[in-house]
This record gives sequence, C-alpha cells and structure tokens, in this order.
Amino acid sequence: MGYRPQARTARDFVRRSEKAKQKKSDKERASSSQVFSEERVLTSREVFDRTLNTLNHLGNQRFPIAPFYEHFDRWLLNLRTVLSEFESNPLISVDEQFAKQYSQVLSDIEQALKERREKEVSREEEIRRINRNLQDARNLLARTEHEHAVKEKEIADRKKRAIKPPVGKAKKPRKEQNRIVPSGTSFLRGLFRKAQPQKETETTQIPASAKREVSRIEQSFADEQKKLQDEYDRREQSILEKVANHQKEIEDLEAKTSIDDAVNLRREACEALVDAVNALLLRTKTTSEATSPSP
Repeated sequence: MGYRPQARTARDFVRRSEKAKQKKSDKERASSSQVFSEERVLTSREVFDRTLNTLNHLGNQRFPIAPFYEHFDRWLLNLRTVLSEFESNPLISVDEQFAKQYSQVLSDIEQALKERREKEVSREEEIRRINRNLQDARNLLARTEHEHAVKEKEIADRKKRAIKPPVGKAKKPRKEQNRIVPSGTSFLRGLFRKAQPQKETETTQIPASAKREVSRIEQSFADEQKKLQDEYDRREQSILEKVANHQKEIEDLEAKTSIDDAVNLRREACEALVDAVNALLLRTKTTSEATSPSP
C-alpha cells in the first residue's frame, strides 16, 4: 500500500496566513521600536543653536543671477519657517519681548525687499523700453540703406535707357563713313566726289550733337544721384545719432541705478534676529536659575 499525502483543508491555509501576518507585525513593531530608541530629542539649547545657525546661513545666502527679486519671496518664506518652528517648539518659551522684536524685523525686511523689488522691476521695464527704441532705430537704418540701394539702381537703369538713343545716333554715321563706295562709271564717281564733302560735314555734326545730348543726360542723372545721396546721408546721420543716444541712455541707467541681491539688507535682518534669539536665551537662563531650588 503506497504513501498518500494528507490533503490540506482551508482552515490550514487560514492558520498559515495568520501566522505570517503575526510575524510581519512583530517585525515591524521591533523595527519601529529600534528607530524610536535611536532618535534623540533635542534639548532646548540645541534648538537655540540650530536656529542661530540657520539664521546665519540665511543672512549670508547669495543670489548670483538676476532678476534678484525672483528669489526674495522664497528667502522670506524660509526665514518665516525658521522662526515659526522655533516659536512653536515645546522646549522654547517665547516671551512678548521676543515676539515683538522678531515681528518688527520681519516687517522691516519685507518692506525693504518690496522696495528693492519695485526698483529692480522699474529698471528692467525702462531698459526694455530703451532697447525697443534702439531696435526700431536699427531697423529703420536697415530699411533706409535698402531703399537707397533700390533708388540708386533705378537711377542707373533710367540713365542707361536715356543714353541709348543718342549713343545709337553717334554710332550710325561712323558706319556710313566706313562704307565702301561701289565701283562704277566715271560719271558716278564724279558725282560721289562732289557729294563727299557735304556728307563728311553731316557725319561730323551728328556725332557732336549726340555727344552733347549724352553729356546733358549724364549731368542730369549725376545731379539726381547727388541729391539722392545727400538725402540718404542726412537720414543716416539722424538715425545713427538716435542709436547712439539710446545706447547712452542704457549706460547711464545701468550706472545710476545699480542693483544687487540685497545681501546687506538680508544680513542685517538676520543679525537682528540672532541678537533677539540670544537675548531670549539669556532671559531664559536667568529665569531658570531664579526659579530653580537652591541646594
């Protein structure tokens, strides 16, 4: 007769599951108890020291990249959090004098940073306005240069078309002068010789008049070109002066309204809070010594 394994009932599975849960719960309680035993509650003096160290750190914190005002709200939040944690700690007895001192310091630094923020924002807006004007002037200069180049080409094209007819007249007589007289009877040659002086006079007069016409056209377009250049030089000079003025505006504004991360203001506020915390610590010691029973 072979071995037959005993079948497990549902109750067996439930019991195993309950045992596993019990072991896990015991392990968690042991771990929690171990962590709790390792944690150490800070003393009141350690709370004071930690607060003082944090205030010193906040007082020396720097913001290297503008706009600086974007960091002010976060810095103020950190400062309020430090003071709130200090005040709410059960080991610390905050008196009315300390509450009044730190409230005044917070109010002063908030107002100072608000004014610094407004100053920096106003400066940024003014610089943006000047930069827009500067860019507009540079765009106008580029358009003026382009328009001048287009008009110069138009004048050159019109001059070329205007000179073409008289130049053609000047070339035509030269071709006629170079024609070869065909051979023929002596009678025709005689007639050609008689007509030759008159023909030469006409060929010399036509080129001369054509040259005068070409010269007159060239002078007319030269005058027009000079007028165009003078107008361009005048507009260019005016625009360049505007560009220089806008650049100087920015330089003067940056020199007159310098900005920083308000580290001096923030450091002074934190130093005042450090003094208030130290004064509270001293009063706490005095009160403790006065109330402690004498041996």
